[in-house]
Amino acid sequence: MNNIKLVNQNLIYEDNHLLVFNKPPGILVQGDKTGDISLLDILKNYLKITKNKEGNVYLGLVHRLDRTSSGVMVFSKTSKALSRLNKQFKNREVLKTYWAIVEGKNIPKKEKLINWVKKNQKKNKSMVLNKELEGSKRAILTYRLKNNLKNYSFIEVELETGRHHQIRSQIAYRGFPIKGDLKYGSKRSNKNSCIYLHSRQLTFFHPVTKKKLRFVARCPKDSLWESCEEVSS
Repeated sequence: MNNIKLVNQNLIYEDNHLLVFNKPPGILVQGDKTGDISLLDILKNYLKITKNKEGNVYLGLVHRLDRTSSGVMVFSKTSKALSRLNKQFKNREVLKTYWAIVEGKNIPKKEKLINWVKKNQKKNKSMVLNKELEGSKRAILTYRLKNNLKNYSFIEVELETGRHHQIRSQIAYRGFPIKGDLKYGSKRSNKNSCIYLHSRQLTFFHPVTKKKLRFVARCPKDSLWESCEEVSS
């Protein structure tokens, strides 16, 4: 797909300070050793073309989503906006809501999970612990069951901390891995090798106007996700 067309289809909001985007699954956020084109590159190129900018285009990466996940992301168009948004994320002033389709039934209707996670850099994986060990970080999230599907369960997750693979690892440790997430115990992969984890909503304060902003990202075009959006509308 033409990258400008991709941006136009998934752009949620843009002003002089921010760019909010609905990341499709399978797209890398930031360049890595694979050499694949990243979302950051795509969005910089979009700004260069549509704003007739010469030279390097500035676009700050405020937070990340795994390549296999989808959903709402915010980028900063100025260094001042980046600094102020980073502070909001660090101070846990940003409300982050995710949707996930997980394996397993008989899931509690609502539960708060408090663990510690330790990242294994070599394996790009996080280990969940019940007590603090050297190098571990406290991980807190709350999930609630939204609907029982035929073979899976649909949950909504509110993330209090933002650790590496936090939702994926904590939910799997609790006993219901995300559909398609082989790294954390899912039984089988999905056709596109992505997982059913979607950043549904971000709520934060505009870094300049201080106005409270709330952005919602539609789920990927997929029959399973569409059935979840129907029950939530």
